[in-house]
Amino acid sequence: MLEISNLIKSYPGEKAKKGGSQGGRVFAINNVNLHVEQGEMFTLLGPSGCGKTTTLRSIAGLEHPDSGLISVKGRTLFQAGDRTKPVNVAANRRGLGMVFQSYAIWPHMSVFDNVAFPLQVKPRGHRPGKADIEQRVHRVLEVMELRQYADRQATKLSGGQQQRLALARALVIEPELLLLDEPLSNLDAKLRESLRYELKRLQRELGITSIYVTHDQIEALSLSSNIAVMRAGEVVQLGKPRDIYENPTSKFVAEFIGSSNFIPGHVLHRTGEDYEVDTSEGRLHLSSAAEMPPGTEVSVSIRPETVELTTQRPVDLRNVLEGTVGTRAFLGDAVDHIVNVGKLQIRVRSLPNLSLEAGTQVFIKLPVDKLALVPIG
Repeated sequence: MLEISNLIKSYPGEKAKKGGSQGGRVFAINNVNLHVEQGEMFTLLGPSGCGKTTTLRSIAGLEHPDSGLISVKGRTLFQAGDRTKPVNVAANRRGLGMVFQSYAIWPHMSVFDNVAFPLQVKPRGHRPGKADIEQRVHRVLEVMELRQYADRQATKLSGGQQQRLALARALVIEPELLLLDEPLSNLDAKLRESLRYELKRLQRELGITSIYVTHDQIEALSLSSNIAVMRAGEVVQLGKPRDIYENPTSKFVAEFIGSSNFIPGHVLHRTGEDYEVDTSEGRLHLSSAAEMPPGTEVSVSIRPETVELTTQRPVDLRNVLEGTVGTRAFLGDAVDHIVNVGKLQIRVRSLPNLSLEAGTQVFIKLPVDKLALVPIG
C-alpha cells in the first residue's frame, strides 16, 4: 500500500554529529525503506531526533527529501535521484489525512465547520455537493461521538474532544492513508489511555491504513500492527510488537522498549539455535536465531517481569542464580525487587502478593525461552 525506498533527508550548515553526518551534512533520515500493507496501523517509534517525524512529514509532502521514492497504492508521490525523473506531488494534492500533535483546529470555527472545511476547499471538479458534505460531516461526527457538539465553538471542547475533532477532520476526506504525529502526547495520562483504545477501535472498524509517530513505547506496543524502531535517522529494527519486545536485536532496542536486565558474557557453545553463554555468575542456556559464533562477546537480555523469584532452591538448577534482595519498590499492580547477584543487579517484577525484605536470600530463574541474545555495542 505504502512503499518507501532509499529515502534520505539531510540538512547543511550544521556541525558534524557522531554517526549522523557526512561531508558536513546532518542526516535526519538516512536510507529508510518501509512497506506498509493495506489496513495496517504502522508505528514509527524512537527518541527525539531519530527521524520519525521527518519521515512522516516527507510522506505528507511537508518535507522535500534529497532522494528516494514514496508511493501510495502504486501512485508515486515523490521520486528523486540522479537517474530518475523527479516527482513531487504537492501536499494538498496527495489526498492524505494528517493529525498534528497540537490538534491545529481552527478556533474561529464551529465543530461542524472544522470538519467540513477540507471538503469545502477541494478543487471545484472534485468538491462534493452541500448535501453530501453535510451527510459526511455528520457521519464522522457520529463515529467520534461529537455530533451533539456540531454547533459548538471548537475551543469550547475539552482536550480529548479537540483531539477527536482533529481526527474527524482528517477522516472526513476518506483518505487512503492517515498520518498521526504524536496525537495523544498533549493529553493527561488517563485520557491518553482511554483515547488509545478508542483510536485502535476506530482504525480497525474503518480499516484505514495509518502511520503513527510516537516516542511512547506503551502506545506503540498497544496500537501497532508493525513497528519500525528508529535511531539516528535509520530503522534499526522492524517487526510485530511482541517480536520486538521479546527479541530485541540490539541493546538500544531492548533498553528503549521497556526495561531489561543485561548480563554480559561470551558465547561458549552453539548448536543450531541453542546457545550456551559463559557469564561472571555462571553459564546460561538460551535459544536464539542470531548468528554469533563461539567467542563472541554478547549480552544476555531478559525482561524483569519474566524473571522468576523464589526463596526456595529450584529443582532444575539450569539458568538459576543465587542472590540477595537489595531493595524493593511497591508499584501498585506489581513489586520491583533489585536482587544483587555477585557483581550484577537483576531487576525482578512480580505480583504484589510477593514482597521480600532487603537482605532476603533468594533464587532467580531465567527461563530459556525468555532470554534474548544481543550483540555488544
